[in-house]
Amino acid sequence: MIRRITVLFLMIAMSLLLVTPVAATYTLTSVSYTPNPPIVIGGQQQVTATYYIGPSGSTTFIKGHELQMQTDLVNARWNIQVLQNGRNAAQQSASGSAAFVNGEILSYPNSNDVSLVVTISGVVPQTPGVQVMLLHVEEIDNSNNVVPGSVITLSQPVAGQPSTPVQTAISTLTPTRVPPSPTKSAGFPATAGILAISLLFLIMVRNGR
Repeated sequence: MIRRITVLFLMIAMSLLLVTPVAATYTLTSVSYTPNPPIVIGGQQQVTATYYIGPSGSTTFIKGHELQMQTDLVNARWNIQVLQNGRNAAQQSASGSAAFVNGEILSYPNSNDVSLVVTISGVVPQTPGVQVMLLHVEEIDNSNNVVPGSVITLSQPVAGQPSTPVQTAISTLTPTRVPPSPTKSAGFPATAGILAISLLFLIMVRNGR
């Protein structure tokens, strides 16, 4: 009986330690507008946003994931720059209402500092509302689902309309660097309690012999 419980305990411990790593954490660290808001319908508008990437587990970003970006600006042109430890590491451009960043170019060992600089320019569209969505970013996993908590949206008011800027999911402009932890896995803090309960149960069974 004790041997079976010991084997079961070891199986539970192994399964908990092999949990898939959490999704990358990316934070908006700065944003600038040219010209400054409020924005003018029919006018040219440029937005530059910088994001701090990761780390997530042993890498800064999960390779199988991607960032999907959208804007309501008309005739939008995108310039996307990846910075690794302050140096240019990758660059891509796009046009239209959407752009995508493959996780491959964001994934580095977690000892690196990786940032993403996104610049969009376009024409402010006619809108029945009081705000225009300038930049919407979300992380997409390898099942084509949006990663919970990954959505960051920047909207600004239209000139002449009484409204306040909306900047969703901007918690801080100074992200905290997470030290490298190659063995870190999602849900690991929660497993401590489960392991403790399993160990206590094993001790109780042994004492009851």
